[in-house]
Amino acid sequence: MRYFAVRFLQMLFAVWGVATLVFLFLQLTGDPMEVLAPEDMSEAQVAELRHAYGLDRPLHVRYLIYMENLLKGDLGVSWTSGEPALRLLAQRFPATLKLVLTALLFAIALGLPAGVWAAVRSDTWVDRGLRFLSVLGISAPTFWIGIMLILIFSVTLGWLPSAGAGNWRHYILPGLTLSFYRIALFLRMIRSTLLDVLTQDYVRTARAKGLAERVVVYKHALRNALIPFVTLVGLQFGQLMAGAVVTEWIFAWPGMNRLALNALFTEDRPVILAFVVLTAGIFAVVNFVVDLLYGWIDPRVRYA
Repeated sequence: MRYFAVRFLQMLFAVWGVATLVFLFLQLTGDPMEVLAPEDMSEAQVAELRHAYGLDRPLHVRYLIYMENLLKGDLGVSWTSGEPALRLLAQRFPATLKLVLTALLFAIALGLPAGVWAAVRSDTWVDRGLRFLSVLGISAPTFWIGIMLILIFSVTLGWLPSAGAGNWRHYILPGLTLSFYRIALFLRMIRSTLLDVLTQDYVRTARAKGLAERVVVYKHALRNALIPFVTLVGLQFGQLMAGAVVTEWIFAWPGMNRLALNALFTEDRPVILAFVVLTAGIFAVVNFVVDLLYGWIDPRVRYA
């Protein structure tokens, strides 16, 4: 119970810290009236508009109002559309979530077995070939991968759509684009960790008992190798939720990253704040779940 309570408090503190820092940083980016107010607006009208948005109040008052509204689930109203910022993000959230889950599914389905295979076949041509492919996957820019996939499978072959979010076929190209780097990352992580685990005494003991190599690798070694892998998957999930901007832009994906990018162009501060707070919350919740999974995978972690 203490383990759960400490991790929960750390999650809340992290979200509060991010929300505070983003609020303060946005106050240093300049006067939003330069974007919101038309050039022909008089000073009196600008002052009235500034008052309507609460920008004429002292910084500490705005911060307290912001935190009070945050506790109520009110993340402000978009300055460009007039709709609640949280509602705008909620409308785009499912599209981003489905895309991220698709990318992680590709990455785990391909990266995990490839990493195990590379570790089991260490220093063979299989291992060297997979490591070479992983270097390519890590090095290739996301925008280039997306453009190449569109060129090959949409323009040349005409097999898959290049934009929008309709049926399952629309998820393949953007999902693969996001997963390339993660496939390589998961492959290298599993290979490195599993190689280390396979040298442990308990693995040698299992082999000395005459257990089949498959049982030794998958039942005894892989479970311990999954502890850092679980952390990596959790971090990548949070990173993808907040960092799929390029992919959503290339494939005209109606996700919240694209909405946040448009908000940056228009200096729509409530939407930017809402996006950062929401993604920080996602990061914190994912890390919290990962900590709980640690305790399930290895009960010793709960007493560390």
